[in-house]
Amino acid sequence: MNPLLGWLSSLWSDSTRRALWKITPLLLILLAAYLRFYQIDHQSLWNDEGNSLRLAQRTVPDLIATSRLDIHPPGYYLLLKGWISLVGESELALRSLSAFAGVLTVVCVYALGKQLFAKGVGIMAALLVTINTFSIYYAQETRMYAWLTLFAAASMLAFVRWMERPRWRRVLPLALINAAGLYTQYVFPFVMLTQGVMLVVRLAVHQNGTPRTRLVLRYVALNLLTIALFLPQLGDAWRQVSQWPRTGEAVEFATGAGTLIQWLTLGKTAVNVSWWLYLLLGLFAVASLLPDWLTLRLPSWWRRSLPFVWIAISVLPFFALGLFREANLKFLLPVQIAVALIIGRGLWLLWQLGSPNLFILTEALPRIVAGIGLLGLFSVTTEALPALYNDPRYARPDYRTMAQFISSAPQADDVILLDAPNQEEVFRYYYHGSAPIYPIPRGLGGDDAATIKEVTDVITQHRRLFVLYWGESERDPNRVVEKTLTEQTYEIASPRFGDVRFVQYATPPTSLMPLDLPPTHFGEAITLEKAEISATSLHPGDVLALSLTWQTDRPLDKRYKVFIHVLDSNGGILTQRDSEPGNYLAITTTWQPDMPVIDTHGLVIPLTASAGTYRVIIGLYDSGDPLQRLPIGQSDTLVLTTISVS
Repeated sequence: MNPLLGWLSSLWSDSTRRALWKITPLLLILLAAYLRFYQIDHQSLWNDEGNSLRLAQRTVPDLIATSRLDIHPPGYYLLLKGWISLVGESELALRSLSAFAGVLTVVCVYALGKQLFAKGVGIMAALLVTINTFSIYYAQETRMYAWLTLFAAASMLAFVRWMERPRWRRVLPLALINAAGLYTQYVFPFVMLTQGVMLVVRLAVHQNGTPRTRLVLRYVALNLLTIALFLPQLGDAWRQVSQWPRTGEAVEFATGAGTLIQWLTLGKTAVNVSWWLYLLLGLFAVASLLPDWLTLRLPSWWRRSLPFVWIAISVLPFFALGLFREANLKFLLPVQIAVALIIGRGLWLLWQLGSPNLFILTEALPRIVAGIGLLGLFSVTTEALPALYNDPRYARPDYRTMAQFISSAPQADDVILLDAPNQEEVFRYYYHGSAPIYPIPRGLGGDDAATIKEVTDVITQHRRLFVLYWGESERDPNRVVEKTLTEQTYEIASPRFGDVRFVQYATPPTSLMPLDLPPTHFGEAITLEKAEISATSLHPGDVLALSLTWQTDRPLDKRYKVFIHVLDSNGGILTQRDSEPGNYLAITTTWQPDMPVIDTHGLVIPLTASAGTYRVIIGLYDSGDPLQRLPIGQSDTLVLTTISVS
């Protein structure tokens, strides 16, 4: 034998394989910790995380009383309160509580897979949870969902161990875990319901060992103890769950199920997934139903069916109650454990059934299929993980950057408006400037007249307004804040940070100068009837305000955007603004024939602007295709006027 091959063979001896097999669970735990703590403070805290911190900062009685207004029980907030008293309130400190829960979940999944099936299944299932970006995302958030998943995994592990040996001393740990789960999230009863169904099926189909009556009595005692521990919260739980409005979206079942399958198997950031990988995952699910060769106390059919029952009991009511939307999928995080057990068992069985001798294809085929499946999973993960950490599409709203922007060049007459709920807590976490902050509408909203008056009063007292729009449909469904600002001020910029619109408004002089322009046709149906400007002589930092009056002679079937460019003598853009008319409140498809539409815009003259003369031009283009501009005579732009900057 070649000496080199002999040396390599000795390295991969049976003792080496056994040693590696022993430390594999530890390696998985270390990998889980790395993925959950990596860049954990890279993204800004967002609305709900700010709410978690504010609740945790309260006294215990106040925290419990305030949590009654929330949809979540107080358990996580109390845990967070104790945590921050030890480690502080930095982004790392706040989120690390969830990260630790995420790592412990991987430990429990490994133990559950091993307890139900075999060590190899535990390793495979733990690996799937470790690298799934759905799990990692919520392990990096100052919310209760990572702890919900941990308690679900720990509860199911304790339940399986109790079912194998239903002794009294195993009742208390399971009751304590279930009570902790109930105090963490109100969807936890689905885990307990799964356990109840599995017990009933077990008793109905086969009985061995502990007599039925004794087993039922112990299970009843277990749940009575759980309910007794949860009794102080039971009334609030019923009221919150029964009265909280549904937040689902109309979606076809196939579409919703497809999204859910992707998130539970490959993660929320998985993209470009080939059909063959989903086919293999389905094959692994079918393979997981095969009998195994281990003789355990619980019958094989019971252990194989548990993950499937868990999925059915959790997912079917979710769709039946119309709760589907991506923001609600976090309530199904525990189901990922069941999915990982199914796929992990299928992978492991195929690997064990297959032969390492690749020269006999029929014998090696199961192991080849399992290997291809693992390679496919890792291939998707190599794209999904970087996207989770760096892709703006999956980033939380960046309150840190918004607060820094406002603080970068403060002015004495700045003001900040936070439209709709749960923004003040996280915004004040980052903003320490002197500008007054107004959460509007007040309370739960609904008093539009009072809101209009308060916004108008703010406008009259300040020249520059920063407004953060988020969740307006809940507190400001008529959008009176935005409509009032659009009517009385000039929008300058409106970048988006995730699902938050960060809009800057200005209140320049109340009187505008009309421009000497004849009515001008844009395309065949739209006419610019009038244009007004705040000033033709400005300084760097000033706001150039424009008011345009549009009209159409027929209904429009396309949405058009207005572009405004301020050009230097060489045609270079000094500043610009693109927006649908009325700051997106008067889109062209809603225009009525022969009815004037007022469209206001604001542009900031950059502080770096050189002195000189500039042209102000405007035009319209198809919002779906910026290259398709409406013609204006022989051109596609109109020169409104010239301005001087000094």
